[in-house]
Amino acid sequence: MGGDWNPIGCGKLVLLLFLNVHACKNLVHCGAPPVRGPDCSQIKSQHPEATSGVYMIQPAGVPKPFKVFCEMRSDGGWTVFQKRSGGKVSFQKNWLAYKRGFGNPQSDHWLGLQKLWAITKAGGSRWALRVDLWDFEGGSAFASTATSSWEASQAYRLGVGAYRGTAGDAIRGGLHPTAGNDQNGQGFSTLDRDNDGCAPCLFGDIAVDECSREEGRGGWWYSRCGSASLHGDWHPADNNLGWASGLHWGTWKGPAPYSARATRMMVKALY
Repeated sequence: MGGDWNPIGCGKLVLLLFLNVHACKNLVHCGAPPVRGPDCSQIKSQHPEATSGVYMIQPAGVPKPFKVFCEMRSDGGWTVFQKRSGGKVSFQKNWLAYKRGFGNPQSDHWLGLQKLWAITKAGGSRWALRVDLWDFEGGSAFASTATSSWEASQAYRLGVGAYRGTAGDAIRGGLHPTAGNDQNGQGFSTLDRDNDGCAPCLFGDIAVDECSREEGRGGWWYSRCGSASLHGDWHPADNNLGWASGLHWGTWKGPAPYSARATRMMVKALY
């Protein structure tokens, strides 16, 4: 009969409703436009239930939206712009690649200097920068700064504020910075666009003209090389010590160079 109760059909309906509710919790379609915003901070602010994942954002002045990974934490929504967890994605890239970005936001990637600048210049907000580091022994550490900026007109020059964290202030050379290891205020360098200030830099009897070449041919805010560089060659466990090129945060491990297992860099608006 047409009015008979069908337990199989009802079971399917319940399953579909469960899947739809689960998807809605993760802010996927649900019959409405996907959740978007100018950055992950505003998405989290407007949707406190939002969970970590890939979102579409469109900062002010950007003609087309683009994908980012949002790390949704209790202290707000963080826009991830760098992630490394292995050697599948090479960071030996030229200036144009670092400007545009490469990799997959779901996994290892570099979002792109132009996108990072667009996110942080929109709205005039102050920004926090957070760097997360993981080692091969089950440990982790972080470094965070209260204010961060990137000047597109000056090779995306890095500007950071007061440090806090457990990894040490490697960007500014730690407790005893010198003229050669403070990277704050330095422009971004790649192998084909050198802004590191070495002409040359002398390390004992070794002369270095380009920090990028010495640091695994990756791009970074080098200041006569400095003590932080997360874009060198990725090295596996038991082969990650002593390399001049690696994923280095000099104030975290030592005294021998230690290449991290994984890294993540992200920004959050401070309204």
